[in-house]
Amino acid sequence: EAAISAAETGHLVFGTLHTNSAAKTIDRIVDAFPANMKDMIRTQLASSVQAVISQVLCKKIGGGRVAGYEIMVTTTSIASLIRENKTFRIPSDIQTGASLGMITMDTHLMSLYNKELITADEAVEKAQDPIVMRDKLIAAGATLKSL
Repeated sequence: EAAISAAETGHLVFGTLHTNSAAKTIDRIVDAFPANMKDMIRTQLASSVQAVISQVLCKKIGGGRVAGYEIMVTTTSIASLIRENKTFRIPSDIQTGASLGMITMDTHLMSLYNKELITADEAVEKAQDPIVMRDKLIAAGATLKSL
């Protein structure tokens, strides 16, 4: 509550949560509050959150790790989705917001695969929608061990 109040008064607030998508981050924050406060918290988040960056660490080909990430910038449309408890629609807005620097986790994972930084299996394992990711990888000619 203190972090949301600080953000509403113009303070820069950073927080970390164990989530792997922007929508899940918003949901996790809202779910931390009792039911009678959730609508108010959604309204506060919609007006104060400027961006959400989510990351997962992926096994890198050849050893080590590389970050897969999702970037959401709070547009007017995304703020409305937060306020209206329609966070399940956020990924669609992120996809159409590439010109604003937004990227979905799955798009970034595909990019890491195309750059030969991660395997197709790793991309599927870390994907938000593993079935769609698998199908895209197969269409791109990838061979998956997990099939």
